[in-house]
Parts: sequence; C-alpha cells; structure tokens
Amino acid sequence: MTTGLWIILDHVVALLSIALWFAAGVTLVLRRTRLALAVLVAAVLVTLVRVVTVAILAGRGWWFVQEKVLLGLPMLAAAGSVAVLLAGPQLLAARRGRGVGGSARGVVSVLTAAYAALAGLVVTFLVGYPLTLSTALITISLVCAGALLTARVVAPLAENTADAGVVQAPEGRRAISRRRFLGWTGGAVVVTAAGAGTGLSFLPAESVTTGGGSGRSSRAAVSIADLRGSGSPAPGGMVRRHVLTARKATVRLPSGREIDAWTYNGEVPGPAITAAEGDLIEVRLRNADVEGGVTLHWHGYDVPCGEDGAPGVTQMAVGPGEDFVYRFRADQVGTYWYHTHYASHVGVQKGLYGTLVVKPRDGQRADGHSAAEQVDLTLPVHTFDGTVVVAGRDGQTQHPAPPGAPVRLRLINTDSDPHRIVLAGTPFRMVAVDGRDINQPGEVSDVGLHLPAGGRFDLVFLMPDAPVALVVDDDRDGGLRLRPHADAPDEGRIEGTSSLPELDLLRYGVPAAVPFGTRKADRHFTMVLDRGVAMVDGRPAYAHTVNGRGHPSIPDQLVTEGDIVRFSVVNRSLETHPWHLHGHSVLILSRDGTPSTGSPLWVDTFDVRPGETWEVVFRATNPGIWMNHCHNLPHAHQGMMLRLRYDGVTTPFGGSRGESAGHGH
Repeated sequence: MTTGLWIILDHVVALLSIALWFAAGVTLVLRRTRLALAVLVAAVLVTLVRVVTVAILAGRGWWFVQEKVLLGLPMLAAAGSVAVLLAGPQLLAARRGRGVGGSARGVVSVLTAAYAALAGLVVTFLVGYPLTLSTALITISLVCAGALLTARVVAPLAENTADAGVVQAPEGRRAISRRRFLGWTGGAVVVTAAGAGTGLSFLPAESVTTGGGSGRSSRAAVSIADLRGSGSPAPGGMVRRHVLTARKATVRLPSGREIDAWTYNGEVPGPAITAAEGDLIEVRLRNADVEGGVTLHWHGYDVPCGEDGAPGVTQMAVGPGEDFVYRFRADQVGTYWYHTHYASHVGVQKGLYGTLVVKPRDGQRADGHSAAEQVDLTLPVHTFDGTVVVAGRDGQTQHPAPPGAPVRLRLINTDSDPHRIVLAGTPFRMVAVDGRDINQPGEVSDVGLHLPAGGRFDLVFLMPDAPVALVVDDDRDGGLRLRPHADAPDEGRIEGTSSLPELDLLRYGVPAAVPFGTRKADRHFTMVLDRGVAMVDGRPAYAHTVNGRGHPSIPDQLVTEGDIVRFSVVNRSLETHPWHLHGHSVLILSRDGTPSTGSPLWVDTFDVRPGETWEVVFRATNPGIWMNHCHNLPHAHQGMMLRLRYDGVTTPFGGSRGESAGHGH
C-alpha cells in the first residue's frame, strides 16, 4: 500500500474515532447505558487501530506523523484514559443493575476525549507540518475550554434527565463553591495558555534558511539587473530576433470552437521559437492590452537570472503599452517552452505560452538521426474549457508520416495537471526528458507515460506501415494520429489504454557517470508540501504550504555558487505537486527511499504524488534569485512558492506589479 493510501486510511480511522467518542458521550447523556458501553469499547478499539496506522506512517517518514505523535495521540490517549477510568466502571455497574451509569464526570470525560480526537484531526488539516508550540498551546486550550463548557452546560443533563428515574441530591454549599473555584481557575489557565499560544504565533519567522551551510557573507552585492544574457552568438551562430505582442484575441480550436484567449501575436500557442545550438535568441515582449502585466519565463532553460521573467524578482511585469527585451544564448539543446510568469494561473491557462526548441548545430541528434530527415512535431498539450488539445503549429490532429521515416514527437505539458500519454501502434524510445538526453534509452511499447505539469518528453520511432495514435488521458477519440498513407484507416488500432503499466523513468535507460559527487551535499533543504491556514500575500488563506508557511513568508533558501545542494521534497497532502526550480536542472536520486537505477535523470519539473518523498541534487552554478515552486499554477498562486537565493545577489525590483506578480505565480 502506498503512503498516500495510508494517509487516507488514517484520516478515515480518525473520523471514525471522532464519531464513536461523540456517540459514546451522547448515549451517556441519554442514559442508554448498554449502548453507551458498547460504543465506548468501540471508540477505544478504533483509537488503538489509529495508533497502528500512525505507527505505519511513521515508518514512511516523520513528516507524515509529527503532529499526531507529539500532540494528537498523546492528547487523545490522556483524555481517553480518563474517560475509560471514570465512565467505564459506572457503565459496567449499571449493566449489572447497580447504578444509573451516567454521572456528570463520566459524560464530561468522554466528551473531552471526543474533543481531543476532533482537535487532533483539525490540526492535521488546518495546520499540518511542522507542529509548533503555539499550535499545541492553542489546541490544548480549546480542548480544555470545551471540557469546562461541557461541565457547565451538558453535564447537568446527565443528572436531571427524566429517563434516569432518580432524583439527584442537592449539592452542599462547599461542593458548589469548590466547583465554581475549579471552573474559574481552569478558565484562567485556559485563557492564559491560549493567549500565550496566540502571542507566539505572531513572532517573526526567519527570512533565510541555510540548509546546514554557512550564512550570509560580507561579499560585495551583485544586482540581478546586472545578470543579463550574452550580447553575441557563439562562433558560427546567428542572431534570431522575435517580437511577441501580448494581446487579447478570439482564437479557433482544432475542433472549430472559438474561445476568448490571451495570446502572443494573436496565436495560441504563441509563435514557435527555434534555434540552433549557439545562436543568440533576442525577443522583444510588448503588451498591447493584457491588464496587470505579462512576462516571458523560459521554462527549463537555464538563462542568466536577469532573463528569467519572474516579476518582482528579475524584472517588473510588462504593463499595457510597455515592452522588455530578453536576450540569451541557446547553449542547451532540447525541447522547452515559454509562458507568462505574471498571474500565470490565469495567463497560461488563457493561452500565454509557446514552444522553444533548440537543435544541435551539426544537425545530428543523440538518437542517431539527422534533423533534416525526421518528421519532427512539437506538440503542446493544453486544456481549453475542459477540452484537451494536442496539435502542431498548423492546428492539425492528423499528420502524414511516410513508412520507415524517423519520427520525433516533442510533448510539452502546458497544463497545471499531469497527463497520461500512450503511443499506440508502434514501439518507441524516450530519448529525452525535460530537454535532457536519456543515456541508452531502450525500446518500449504498451506502456503509459506520466507527463508532469510543465514537463516534456521526446519520443522517437520509425514510422510503421500502419497508423500510429497518440492517446492522452485514455481518451481514444482525442489526441493525435499519424498516417503512413492519406487513405490509411485507423479503426480498430486503438484498444483500451487505461490498464497499461506506467513506465518508471527511474529504471529506464542505462546508468552513467554524473559530473559531481552525490553522497555529500554542502546544503540540504527539506520541503514538506501540505495544506493549512497560512498568510499568503499578507492575507490569511487555506493555503498550499511549504513547511507550514505560504508565499512570501517561506524563508529563502541560501546557497553559494559552487555548492552541491540537495532537496528532500515530501508531499503530506492529498494532491500532486509538480515541483519546479528555475535556472537549474536537478538530478533525481531516489523516490520513497528507492534509488534511481536507470539513466541519470535530469529534470526541471518532477511530480511529487501524495505520500511521496523525492530526493534530488544539483550544483549551484547559475547565480541569481530563483523561484522554486509547485507548477500546478493555482497551487503556487495559493502559497506554494519560495525562492532560492545565491549569497550576495540582490534585486532592485518589487512594489506594484512586482509584488503582485510574485504572488500571481
């Protein structure tokens, strides 16, 4: 069973425990002694089952159980033990006909256990990881407040209910005074503890975390404004100039349906940018009428930081009537894409994206085929109003491919959710992931491919003398078709794809040497991804969090140029988070403790599914301040975003469109 399934099972057991403890309290109030005893026993048994599920989760990682082990279970164990000791003997006696079974103390103790069970689950869902002293104090105070309120309001029902058949003796003045004294004293303690916890929650958080490395040095500051791209191409290269104008337009989908879109040059996707290795790419971005602003972020391309297109960090957003020039040398061969980084959860979905492909200058690919002889299709996968569109530049979903011709499909997921890809009708090789070549990729067939949000796969094959289908999300009526002949039928070629196994890229290809040692890192950062109440852009929200905080309150990760940096990325939530670091590719080391055994897998976006833990590493060789975030863009907008900061690098950008842009992505 996966960790994600154990997390769900633990939630179910916790909910059942809460229901049973409350049911036991209610039946006690109603003097249903036999039923109350049975429900109390069931509550205890389910609580013990909860201990087992938490213990199993603890074996998967401390991150998954911290608040349960340190607060939730101890609180429930203490309250539950008191409930069993006070209510249990009374219920047993009542079953034997020796009492009424429902004293005030018994009712209060059982309902307090119910409050403790509920509070533990609420902390998991609203606060998550990490547990703080502030959270613990506030939670315990609320449970105690519930117990005091129950003692004053609910408990008398257990003594005066008509079903009891007895009249309770009036308390003496000393007993009444003692109860009032304990109530006021307990209330004062609860208020004090809650106040202390609330006060602690307002203490300022650290602004930078060092990952075990050295802190900030006194080196001379370098501004991002000075970290710009090369002014000339490599020898033999050329300058490739483009002008992209962001504007609103009505565009027609391959289905014929028209939609209102935000576009570059009136097209969706925007103009394809292509180059040969070593060329200089120069793009002037203009904004005609997109309110707020736009930028160009070169997804997966390790441009100089000043060209990264992250508003509020590397530039100001380009407002209506403004422009900005990006310039960088195309030194990375592969399949990439560009998109706006301002309010991108809206802008990208509406169409502000395009493709970037850089080919080798000698025309020879790692797969051995020349670029000239290939059927080479760049295929962004994008969802418009619930419809997944896979089409080349001409918008066609049917393409000719002569039998025997080398075919290369460059798949780009421009959505915020992953897509399942199946290539039916031919064996193939995946020769590149996120623009980086796979070492000795083997031929595969009848497998599903999990393409993360923002990710890219390059698939190559020789066209057979029969149609080939690219199936997306097991929709056999959509996707893309390649035909060897204009009249070639494809009926019956696509069978059910949902049952096909998923290709595990951590086991694909052949191992090879990597350019640096991975056993010991200079800095190690752990990012626990979760949901919880946090401040996002200065406002409280039910956020997507990193280590319990939302952007911009998450501390920057400080590195020094040349550091070997390791990330542990842990997903406590029930949603998939495609993790994306700007300006660097990362090497996958392991998933859930299982090492990568195939080709070195260099990626810029990797899906961390519920309950998973990924270990990745990279060398810090690209100075700047880089966004590090979930590429499910609504998740980033809701707080799951932080910055990797090189020591000594500063930014002059911020304010107005700069600040909101950082929040927008």
